[in-house]
Amino acid sequence: MERLHKFIASAGVCSRRAAEDLIRTGRVEVNGEMVSELGVKVGEEDEVRVDGEIVRPQRKHYILLNKPKGVVTTMRDPQNRPTILRYVPELGVTLKPVGRLDMDSEGLLLLTNDGELAARLTHPRYGVEKEYVAVVRGEVGDKALARLQKGVFVDGSKTAPAKVEAGRYDPKRGTSRLTLVLHEGRNRQVRLMGEAVGHPVVDLRRTRIAFLRLRDLPPGGCRALSKTEIASLRRLVGLES
Repeated sequence: MERLHKFIASAGVCSRRAAEDLIRTGRVEVNGEMVSELGVKVGEEDEVRVDGEIVRPQRKHYILLNKPKGVVTTMRDPQNRPTILRYVPELGVTLKPVGRLDMDSEGLLLLTNDGELAARLTHPRYGVEKEYVAVVRGEVGDKALARLQKGVFVDGSKTAPAKVEAGRYDPKRGTSRLTLVLHEGRNRQVRLMGEAVGHPVVDLRRTRIAFLRLRDLPPGGCRALSKTEIASLRRLVGLES
């Protein structure tokens, strides 16, 4: 027996906190009866429904993908653009990306049906590092570098302090290389940060999430995380292994 909100989260529907909200708002039924109070426990013999759909525990899957450029970070696209679906094996469950990379960006992308882990990996509260390598226009001076490190205003709010290192300037191409380590994951954050300091991003690649790296995984390649990697990720964000 386990608590209802944990059961819903383990089925990949959402995080535990979101499952609590589903219960409170009367969207969950157990054995045909609506449940609106937390603390109810269920077992394998119980029928649980969310918004009328039966919920069953799923085997958890954790996939690391090297997303290529020109692919949108979704399983289906109404505009019929190429999606990451073509690179992910059919596992009989709905995998969801942990964060996003825009169509013109590439690199490390995690996909899972573990809703609780996904929610914590993307929440700034847990401070999970995401490392990016960006090629930007112009030569990045000390002032621009300091601004990126301290935080810049993006969409009306300041970004959190970040680790930013400037690489070599290429005078032939007129570009510089930056390595950025962020603890938050706003939409198109690295690109917007570059624009804010006058150095638009022309190429962007995510190279690391926490301790996970691409290593020799080619663009479009994917692999399952090991049991050790999964346990370490869960411990990193305060979940039992």
